[in-house]
Amino acid sequence: MGLWSLTIHLVNFVLPAVVVGALLAFLTPFFWGKRLLAPVVIAQTAINTVAGVCVLLAGLVVFGNDGKMATYGALVLVMGTTQWWGLRR
Repeated sequence: MGLWSLTIHLVNFVLPAVVVGALLAFLTPFFWGKRLLAPVVIAQTAINTVAGVCVLLAGLVVFGNDGKMATYGALVLVMGTTQWWGLRR
């Protein structure tokens, strides 16, 4: 596997965590009813993304391959929990 293929695989591995983390952080003010400052939204995106990548890595270790629906279910659950926890503060 070349460097380009490795890069594409790694980007595709973390992309679900980045997309879901960003969507959670940017869409929460519309549903929460509060206006959040930009640094708060960026920090929530970063926290959600890091938590999501950790879940994806744990799913890779537990199941031996990526892309399992149980891993994606845990991804949504953990990222929703971190978003809720971040808004409580």
